[in-house]
Order: sequence, then C-alpha cells, then structure tokens
Amino acid sequence: MREIDRAASLLNSNSQELDEFIAKHDFFILKTASKTAKRYISKEDDEYSVALYAFYDAINKYDYTKGAFYSFAELIIHRNIVDYYRAKGKYSNEIGIEEIEESAVYTENDNILKLEIDAISNILKSYGFSFMDLVKVSPKAEKTKQSCKAAVNYLLDNPSLIIEMRNSKQLPIKIIAAHANIPRKILERHRKYIIAAVEIFAGEYVGIAQYLNCLREGVKY
Repeated sequence: MREIDRAASLLNSNSQELDEFIAKHDFFILKTASKTAKRYISKEDDEYSVALYAFYDAINKYDYTKGAFYSFAELIIHRNIVDYYRAKGKYSNEIGIEEIEESAVYTENDNILKLEIDAISNILKSYGFSFMDLVKVSPKAEKTKQSCKAAVNYLLDNPSLIIEMRNSKQLPIKIIAAHANIPRKILERHRKYIIAAVEIFAGEYVGIAQYLNCLREGVKY
C-alpha cells in the first residue's frame, strides 16, 4: 500500500490539494521536528516553520520510484533543522546527518506520545467520539478481538475504503460484513474501536499502536 506516496507524487505546487495535504500532516511535521530537536516542538517554535517549509520542499522533490515519501520527508526536515541549528550555533559539530538513517528505529518519549494522542484525538473527534471512548468499546472476548482484527486488516488492505470512511465519517459496515465475513452486530457494536484502530495503524501513530494490545499482533501496518 503506497497511498500516501502516490498522493504526494501527484501534487501540484499551486493546487488546493497541496494545502490540504500539508495541513493533514501537521502532526507528522511536528513529530519529526521534535525528534530532531530532541524536545517537544509546538507551532510557536521556529523549528516548526523550518520543518513546514522542509515538508513543502520534500513534496516538490519527491520521486515515487525512489522509495517512501515519509522517509524522504523526514530526512529533508531533519537536514533543514540541523542546518538551522548550525547557522544559529546550536548544533554540535559532532552530530552529523549521516548518523540519521532512514531505517532508524525511533525511541518514543512522553512528549511524542502526547503529540500522537493530541493528533489522533482531533481525528476521532471528526467521527463524533473521543480517544477516551475507546476504553468503553474495546473488545473483551477473544472471538470478538479476532473479528475486530479481521475488520481492521480488511480496511488496511483496501485503501479506497479508508478514503470512503474518512469522507463519510462512517464505517463501511455493509461492505466489511459481506466481504470479510464478519457479523454485522460486532461491527456495529465496535464501530468506534475499529475506526480508531484503522486511523492509528494507517497513520504514523507508532506509540499509540503499541497500546492496542488485542490488535497489535498480526495487524498489517
């Protein structure tokens, strides 16, 4: 699945879609800036402006055939912030860009997890429920957990349905029930949980994903 990669490669520098794409990735921009700065970065910080411009630059320079857009954008943002720090005399000469590999595993901290929770909370609000609602609607029985996992995997395997879900703000229950052979009753009862899991696994919410224990094993993300 390279939905984001395709979308980034097709953006026009003067299109409305570009503005929407950038706005949608505010969390990614803030998270990447925070990772490079090694501290919590907000929209009031200079680093955010540097990262925002770098993200725009990454869109213009991105080549679909060269790999994942997120990895490329993260590298461009990192380089720009490092250059900004060096210009300000804030960055140690002992730390080079070559030390940041695209495949590096990111170690989470409380600030980044807070960013993830804030970001996903805003997304879930658009569906009419809150992040805290997940505590009440989490599946308990093993059979129900497996059904929810199957529903999440089915949606992740069908990006067009995720787009439809985001546009309508509704879980495509009828389609999932028919094609994934999942009881409609389970889909209706755990609608919020499935929507949240899909948004989390389809996005860049690596920290939160670790807490979806009943779904984490075997989910394709």
